[in-house]
Amino acid sequence: MRNRLLVGFLVAAVIVPPLRADDPKIIRTIAFGSCVNQDKPVPIFDTIAATKPDLFLMIGDNMYADLDRTVKVTPEVIREKYQILAKVPGFVKIKQVCPLILGTWDDHDYGRNDAGAEWEHKDAAQKEFHDFFGTPANDPRRQQKGIYHAAIFGPVGRRLQVILLDTRYFRSPLKKGKFDPTTRITPYLPNTDPDATILGPEQWQWLEEQLKTPADVRLLVSSIQVIADEHPFEKWANFPKEREKLYALLKRTGANGVVILSGDRHLADISVDPQAIGYPLYDITSSGFNQASKNWRPPEKNSYRVAGMPYGDNFGFITIDWNDENPRLTLQIRDEDGDTACGVKMRLSTLKSTGRVPESQRPQGVLTPAEAAQKPGETVTVQFTVQSVGGKTTIYLNSHKDFRAKDNFAVHLTPPAQTGPWAKVTPERFLGQTIRVTGKVQINKYDQPQLEVVDEKALQIVD
Repeated sequence: MRNRLLVGFLVAAVIVPPLRADDPKIIRTIAFGSCVNQDKPVPIFDTIAATKPDLFLMIGDNMYADLDRTVKVTPEVIREKYQILAKVPGFVKIKQVCPLILGTWDDHDYGRNDAGAEWEHKDAAQKEFHDFFGTPANDPRRQQKGIYHAAIFGPVGRRLQVILLDTRYFRSPLKKGKFDPTTRITPYLPNTDPDATILGPEQWQWLEEQLKTPADVRLLVSSIQVIADEHPFEKWANFPKEREKLYALLKRTGANGVVILSGDRHLADISVDPQAIGYPLYDITSSGFNQASKNWRPPEKNSYRVAGMPYGDNFGFITIDWNDENPRLTLQIRDEDGDTACGVKMRLSTLKSTGRVPESQRPQGVLTPAEAAQKPGETVTVQFTVQSVGGKTTIYLNSHKDFRAKDNFAVHLTPPAQTGPWAKVTPERFLGQTIRVTGKVQINKYDQPQLEVVDEKALQIVD
């Protein structure tokens, strides 16, 4: 491979203070990026510190342990490189203004270029990662294999979930093509082995659980690009069955509000796939903090690109305006001076499926809310995706985000039905889930259709 170091990143840890599983802090600004050569100046760190973000995400190649090819990478070398990074003045400033820092790793802080599950020092590298990021000694992440991690911030209605994947520890071998003497690149080819994996079985199961957790915005962090698939380097498309599995999981869990963050490429890109999961799936790539090409170069081929910065050091910056019934997300790529090079804006409603279940997934006789509303007094089975919730003693599940809307269909889960699978259940358990309910349709005093559940068997969550 030519003398271009690729970047990616996977792990998850917290710089002091330790992170709770559910933090009430409302996150409005997030800075992120990847690729830091710890032996060179990193002026962009000072620029990031000046933005005073609520959350800073280091998404891979946080340092380079393998730059000197005359030195064998050992756990001691990895520790030394982290220690150098820790003393970078700009990094010290970021920690002072933004103590909430999460991270994951890619290949170079993992210890070897493009390495996967075969890396001999992966367990030692995991320890050094956690030591650097200050993961508490009794934290379960120190015992698990791989550094994947998730955290949730903010109250219901302003809830941000950050999911940091580990694309290194479990990853199967890459499949290489033939060396191209013109480009001096040995491209990677799709690995179609049915057993080939990026995340591994345990992490896949964990990811499904995380995607079922109620949240309004979800930042899914992958060290390598998910959507862009035409360049010859590392990417999810090198394992096409894994990428298909990811898209299918996002659809099956009904996970709304997903935005992918990625690094690795020594350039910045904003890609979108409008077809993959039922709503526009954005992948915003930021790379690198000081490793991007400093000279002009044309954009590489990417049919999914909506904006980009093909050269120049950069960082990503996300703002979430929660002060609106329909929150607005701004995804930006900023340069070393802090100027916005490119970006996109969207309302949160853009990142939601329609809630309509295809006829092939809705059994015959099962009604939509609109159909059920036309049958007052009749016993029906209705199916919809829960858009908002409420209540304490009786739990209210609504087909519309605004429960006051004329076309809202409300399901009331009464105390007698809160047994069996619904014992001690909270309203948030149903948010974003597709439910199927049987009962008698009633019209309330506001002329809205509703259905009361008095038997726990009358309500189920549909996968």
